[in-house]
Amino acid sequence: MSLNPLQQYFRQPKIYLKLPSLGKYNDSSTINGNIENLPIYGMTGMDKILIKTPDALLNGESTVKIIQSCCPNILNAWEVTTIDIESLLVAIRIATSGSLLEITNKCKHCDAENVYEINVNNFLDHYNKTTFTTDVMIDELTIKLKPLTYKKSTEFSLENFSLQKQISRILLLDDEKEKNTLSSEIFVKFAAMQNKIVLANIDYIETPNGVVSEYGYIKEWLDNCDESYISRIREVIAINSNAWSLPSSKVSCTSCGTTNDIEMDLDHANFFGIA
Repeated sequence: MSLNPLQQYFRQPKIYLKLPSLGKYNDSSTINGNIENLPIYGMTGMDKILIKTPDALLNGESTVKIIQSCCPNILNAWEVTTIDIESLLVAIRIATSGSLLEITNKCKHCDAENVYEINVNNFLDHYNKTTFTTDVMIDELTIKLKPLTYKKSTEFSLENFSLQKQISRILLLDDEKEKNTLSSEIFVKFAAMQNKIVLANIDYIETPNGVVSEYGYIKEWLDNCDESYISRIREVIAINSNAWSLPSSKVSCTSCGTTNDIEMDLDHANFFGIA
């Protein structure tokens, strides 16, 4: 096929991104090119349709396709860690709609509606300064943590969503005995899911006798260790989760002057300026 005469009018990179993880948890089958200088393109028309598709957003398909479209160096977005996914989505937003995000917020104190412009470049600055805590030291053990891949994170989100829906249906039952029985079963499933999340966050464990990285050995240890060990690991996982969440933005109400915190969601069309 001959060279397309319109090729010079194709998308061009708008910004370049340094991944917060520096590719530590990925190999060349997931990401190629310079990890500290990845080209980011704006969305295509198809990408903008995907970002408005609720089912595709829920199961992660649209996010994966958009990332791989707007950052061709990402070969398999499912295997990218969650700490890099956030930065990629912010960068794609900037490349698509610019760095200023206009949002409307109702003041929690006087109910006045205010319109603000938030500079989302601040989110990239936040991620570049954030550290992922890897070490959990308990007695003679050092448990080494790793961030979840986007695939694992999405799987757990879908499992949690399914369990929440089941609980909602159970609460509508009239038979108290059946309701209690089914509720107990669901709570067991919730507990099992929480243990799976802990297991997925463990990279390996250092002991006085060496390093243990085998999945089966670590799972067996989790099933048989003191509850205090798991609680400590969950504490550090929660610390990492909070640290790497999209930071809230402080704004001042124009009517009463009170400071409010605004929370935002990366997977919503509003964030990408195409709602």
